[in-house]
Amino acid sequence: MPRTKIAGIGFYVPEQVVTNHDLMRHMETTDEWIQERSGIVERRYAKRHEETTSSLGAKAARIAIERAGITPADVDFIIFATLSPDYFFPGCGVLLQRELGITHTEIGALDIRNQCSGFVYGLTVADQFVRSGMYKNILLVGAEVHSMGLDYSTRGRNVTVLFGDGAGAVILQPTDDANQGILTSKLHSDGTHAEQLALINPGAHSGYHDHNTDFGYDESLEFGGLFLTEKMVEDGMAFPVMDGQLVFKTAVTKFPEVIKEVLDDQGFTPADIDLFIPHQANLRISQFVQKKLGLPDEKVWNNIQRFGNTTAATIPIALCEAWEAGKVKKGDLICIAAFGSGFTWGASLIRW
Repeated sequence: MPRTKIAGIGFYVPEQVVTNHDLMRHMETTDEWIQERSGIVERRYAKRHEETTSSLGAKAARIAIERAGITPADVDFIIFATLSPDYFFPGCGVLLQRELGITHTEIGALDIRNQCSGFVYGLTVADQFVRSGMYKNILLVGAEVHSMGLDYSTRGRNVTVLFGDGAGAVILQPTDDANQGILTSKLHSDGTHAEQLALINPGAHSGYHDHNTDFGYDESLEFGGLFLTEKMVEDGMAFPVMDGQLVFKTAVTKFPEVIKEVLDDQGFTPADIDLFIPHQANLRISQFVQKKLGLPDEKVWNNIQRFGNTTAATIPIALCEAWEAGKVKKGDLICIAAFGSGFTWGASLIRW
């Protein structure tokens, strides 16, 4: 059975830089407060009405495709991970397909909704497709445009200051090289605290939608469409919510656990890792996990200081940056890990 290798990698971030000082004009916060709690100095925002999640993903994808030495027409399956799709539906997978001009019906497109863990989940799914021989050139994209859906008032600052826009992409191919490719992945979830890091409305669960009795429904059924109502807007219900302390506490527990799990699976220890790329949720979380693993600074890649949390895009962006900087070399053991909304978390070991 072949293994799955990363044959090409690329990333794209919008040109517009938004600093902590820029955010201070819209909410009661300070550069010191943001850096102390998250490590973030600046992030990138997409051009409104010009850039979307799928268009950012397409720019990263084109780079990955070129570096893999193939053309868009060679892609035989698309996996797109995001929590900020262009539309409620359809998903970004088919929009990316259209953007790349590969709308022939022989390929499929799968959308991954695992938020911060989306890339790790997508990588694991792609790995199984490649190992089974079903696909030869899988395009996996993680992309986000958070800036269009954040609360820029003081009410929303705890969440808003964390997030940025960007995209990363990889081309995954089979390899018969026993010393290369994805070695193992482990995925987990626990929905107990699902609402503690979530975007609740609009959603089909809600009793806050407008009643509609035009079709003979009893008003007590609270029948309504998936749209924003005045109450949702006034009460800030259509913005993300997060229990930061709970997320931090859970993340610093689950990160080391799942990393140990993939290392044990392959008979490795943290000392064997050549480069660790954590999901860029919070620099303090990454530093805690780094210390727990006993890894020196030169074995960890963080870029949240410049890009913020780009959710499903953080790992492929960071991996691509590290590769471009010469920090990822053939034969290196790479560990990636993520934790996020759901809660979902996972890790993969890759022999480059």
